[in-house]
Amino acid sequence: MTQIRRILFASDFSKASAKAFATTGTLAKGHRADVTILHVFTPFVPTAPEQYLAAEALDRLNLETRRWSQRQLAKLTDKARTSGIRAAGLILEGDPAQQIVRTAKSKRADLIVVGTHGRTGLNKLFLGSVAQRVVATAPCPVVIVRGK
Repeated sequence: MTQIRRILFASDFSKASAKAFATTGTLAKGHRADVTILHVFTPFVPTAPEQYLAAEALDRLNLETRRWSQRQLAKLTDKARTSGIRAAGLILEGDPAQQIVRTAKSKRADLIVVGTHGRTGLNKLFLGSVAQRVVATAPCPVVIVRGK
């Protein structure tokens, strides 16, 4: 079995991610692994005329979302470090599944841990499954933790 030295934990700061964070902690302690905590920020882009926002308002919305994400990421990173895990936080922008896989490759992760909301039916069809796309393209094993 391959040794697990580097774990990539991807978080959207949801309840599903909180469960996956606990699993990440257990795995990291058990393997004495380093953890990269990744959050992928998807900027708001209006797609229809009725969603029009002035450029300044759009910039402000994205800036506030990024700041909120940074605060949440700092909390998670501090929580991991307080429990004795070597952890670093990282925020990227773009498509979550693509950025998770790209980061796993660049950080040479031995394992990816993600939470899933367990959507089904039309929600899954329209919103997709980040976890499913990560599993399909990941360069290493993926642990999916169901949030429900």
